[in-house]
Amino acid sequence: MGEILELAERAWQGELRETQVAPGNAVVGFEELAPGLGFMSAFSNVAAFATDEGLVFLDTSSFFHAKRLHEEIRAWSDAPIHTAVYTHGHVDHVFGLGPFEEEARQKGQPRTRVLAHEACPERFERYVLTNGYNAVINQRQFGFPEPVFPKKYRQPDETIGGDHTIVVGSTTFELRHDKGETDDHLWIWIPSERTIYTGDLFIWASPNCGNPQKAQRFPREWAVALRKMQALGAETLLPGHGPPILGRNRVNQALDESASLLETIVEQTLAMMNEGARLDDILHSVEIPQALLERPYLRPSYDDPRFIVRNLWRLYGGWYDGNPAHLNPARDADLAQEIASLVGGAEALAKRAEALAADDRLDLACHLAEWAVQAAPEDKNAQGIRATIFKTRAKAETSLMAKGIYRAAARD
Repeated sequence: MGEILELAERAWQGELRETQVAPGNAVVGFEELAPGLGFMSAFSNVAAFATDEGLVFLDTSSFFHAKRLHEEIRAWSDAPIHTAVYTHGHVDHVFGLGPFEEEARQKGQPRTRVLAHEACPERFERYVLTNGYNAVINQRQFGFPEPVFPKKYRQPDETIGGDHTIVVGSTTFELRHDKGETDDHLWIWIPSERTIYTGDLFIWASPNCGNPQKAQRFPREWAVALRKMQALGAETLLPGHGPPILGRNRVNQALDESASLLETIVEQTLAMMNEGARLDDILHSVEIPQALLERPYLRPSYDDPRFIVRNLWRLYGGWYDGNPAHLNPARDADLAQEIASLVGGAEALAKRAEALAADDRLDLACHLAEWAVQAAPEDKNAQGIRATIFKTRAKAETSLMAKGIYRAAARD
């Protein structure tokens, strides 16, 4: 058993609680899982299949790991890369082909055929349009020292609108389209191997469909996709992030419980929306099954399941949250100054925020600390209190999304 499969077993047994198995802290390495099936663990993963016509890549990983991917694959096989499939257009999945295509160019070999969903090029176009914004939010989310985001993309050669089957050599790859983390998401079923490549529909963390800084995600459709996968009776699950899951029973359990988590959040949220509840009431009423969040593959280490409620509201209800004061609101600074004048100034707000934080009411403390600085932006004491409170809040959170935003607020 190699490093990747050993990691997979330890992860399934829950032995990596203090280690973030999935997105952001991946073990980088390659292992042959079965004859002709290689798995590159990285940010993101790549599944490589050896066929009579060349290698097939499911995802291509990121620019961070393109060089390492090339080295590992070439130590395993010298065959050309015949076909690559983008499960979706997120940048950590579409930047690993460069070294292979340069190699092919030098050898006079054909360029790799790249397949993706028809919405993928539109995603790339949007990324160019919002390049600066994406650079800023990724800096905030991941703690990068500088805001950086790519401007040029390896476009797919062929796009598909729905389910599609390709045959390379003697191996059949069934490409399935379902909305989930993105609108352009594909997952792949390889019948001969009884193997599913999920892309980011499974990432060894609570599903990333509430991300507060990213475009719309689709929780209900995501659950439907997981149920489709479950019905196939796969014996191997290869995720977009994190280690493989081996064995039919384990694969079934992981897919079933991931779908169940999404389904209960969707059902509760829609039920309250249909009753006319405000977003604030729903956010504080939906119950997340803690037993599911304790599963090693559903821990809220990347996204926060509570954020899914907001995403559902945005998807089905628009941006108005039910509070009429928020429809055409006053500027944050004006509201903060008015509140400060009512309580005796920004200093009083800051001190009360400190007291609330000491009493473990960090949610309220954050509001008051933010108001204090908005009301008196030059007040160094208020700034210091705000920074301390948001640092403390970041430590108390489990999800990378929340930690990144609170840490950025503390740095500000």
